[in-house]
Amino acid sequence: MNVLSLCSNASSACMVAAKQSLKTALVARRFLASEVNADSTAVKPERRVRKDFAEKLKSGPGFADFVGGLQEPLTSEQVIEGVAAQGSSIPGNSRLPRWLKTDIPTGGSVARIRKTLRDLKLHTVCEEARCPNMGECWGGGKHGTATATIMIMGDTCTRGCRFCSVKTSKTPAALDPHEPENVARALAAWGLDYIVLTSVDRDDLPDFGSAHFAKTVQSIRAMAPQMMIECLTPDFLGRAALIEPVAHSGLDVYAHNIETVEALQRMVRDHRANYAQSMFVLEHVKATKPTVLTKSSIMLGVGETDAEVLQTMRDLRTAGVDIVTLGQYMRPTKRHMKVHEYVAPEKFKHWEAVGNELGFLYTASGPLVRSSYKAGEFFIKEILQKRSAAAAAAEAAAAQGAADRTSSMRDLAATIATEERKKAGAAAAANAP
Repeated sequence: MNVLSLCSNASSACMVAAKQSLKTALVARRFLASEVNADSTAVKPERRVRKDFAEKLKSGPGFADFVGGLQEPLTSEQVIEGVAAQGSSIPGNSRLPRWLKTDIPTGGSVARIRKTLRDLKLHTVCEEARCPNMGECWGGGKHGTATATIMIMGDTCTRGCRFCSVKTSKTPAALDPHEPENVARALAAWGLDYIVLTSVDRDDLPDFGSAHFAKTVQSIRAMAPQMMIECLTPDFLGRAALIEPVAHSGLDVYAHNIETVEALQRMVRDHRANYAQSMFVLEHVKATKPTVLTKSSIMLGVGETDAEVLQTMRDLRTAGVDIVTLGQYMRPTKRHMKVHEYVAPEKFKHWEAVGNELGFLYTASGPLVRSSYKAGEFFIKEILQKRSAAAAAAEAAAAQGAADRTSSMRDLAATIATEERKKAGAAAAANAP
């Protein structure tokens, strides 16, 4: 065998060995990737472990074993009862408690009022402040006293209170000179029993809107003389000369809100508003026109203490305030001040009792109570009607008394005249020849 043949045979043997080695490697890779080698015993125990684990899960503890050690899973009825029972313990920044949930305002009266507002370019604080009682107030409610709260002087405020959702700007649009007549025309067409006029703050105006406010009241009184009018006014920066025109404009109730306790004023309200200034407004109205009912409102759930609420109510009563309302602060949006606490209805009942003890003519206290509160307005309407009836009766009695006195004077004069005639006749007879 020559050298060439030996090299050729060696090369062939090498190639065969290489092919065999490659085949073995490929088989090994297939086994590692797919685990299908019949001779392998490493895969079968893993499968048995998985099967055993699944069996243990089926026969192991259920969901009820992880929830307070219950013997049986909760039924749907038990779950609903549990949620209802925990409604009063929901933290302040969590979901609303059940007593604060209301229906979306709908109905013919709501749609009609909203259309009129849009047609006349008017605004209501009911919509701007997202009031939860809008459907009840606009629809008449159980008392049958249809009310609305009209916001005059535009929808943009010059102040920025942390609880309020009304738009703010340093330079709002100019006042609409036709607004007083438009408001009066709309209210006369609605046939409302009780109307609340409020407004944004207009610190950009020379008189802060005082004259515009008074003119609106006078226009309503001229077109709808039977309507009860409440005005929820700004503080006019505490200037007496600007408070008085509104107090004498013909309104029935003058309202100005203290909003919160003295310690929280700067945290809750704009820096241009303050506790003493608001108290002065209420005091001066009562001093200017004692026959006008005065009213104020307090928000709860912003961090106040019971002692501070009590002191605020005492201060309001000292200022001569006749009516006070207390309600839950509701956060309008995530950009506004957070709710510190959702006050329970029982606490609101307590403050209602305190208000009655302090001598307020009426105290409206409840989670959904607002400064312009439906049931409160019904009650105030009754008070005003009784006052009007009493005043009419007093005038009639005074007139009758004056007539009786006149008649008595006439009788007395006639009697005196008769006696004088008799004396004159007797004297004449005695002197006769």
